[in-house]
Amino acid sequence: MQPQRYSAIDSLRGLAMVWMTVFHFSFDLNYFGLIRQNFYHDPVWTWQRTLIVSLFMFCAGLGQAVALAQGQAWPRFWRRWAQVALCALLVSLGSWLVFPNSFIYFGVLHGLALMLIVVRMSAHWGRVLWWLGALAVASKFVGAWLLESNVALAGVFNAPALNWLGWITQKPFTEDYAPLFPWLGVVWWGAA
Repeated sequence: MQPQRYSAIDSLRGLAMVWMTVFHFSFDLNYFGLIRQNFYHDPVWTWQRTLIVSLFMFCAGLGQAVALAQGQAWPRFWRRWAQVALCALLVSLGSWLVFPNSFIYFGVLHGLALMLIVVRMSAHWGRVLWWLGALAVASKFVGAWLLESNVALAGVFNAPALNWLGWITQKPFTEDYAPLFPWLGVVWWGAA
């Protein structure tokens, strides 16, 4: 049986893809010196990045909910997951070639690969995911606030070995960063 497509979800995905394409094209124009923008600090660009990633993550959660509702088997899930994981590795390699000092080691696709597994195992929890999503988003900010007063512990969570969790006081020096928290919350909201 062919899985049913949902035009609303496909439209949201399409919007995210077009928006990201325009954003990245602008980033590339800046990189090559054709425009002058601060993509790292200007709220026009940082908020766009946040909204684009939020839309991608929300759609990923929606997709997992639909896949489970349509009875997607684990082998198909793992095939799709492997594609995401392979693309994440290619992003790391490509960004290391272009930005060796700030390459992407835990960006959107890396985070998504981890979050897809978590969401696949928890998507059947239904409405509880709304609350878990809220806790996941809040934990990022509460964790950072608690770490502000504990420099030693902050150093542990700020280090690359654990900064993928997102409970940091200092953003890592990388071209893209999409930690587990808060983004898992957005994916859970999509699954809910």
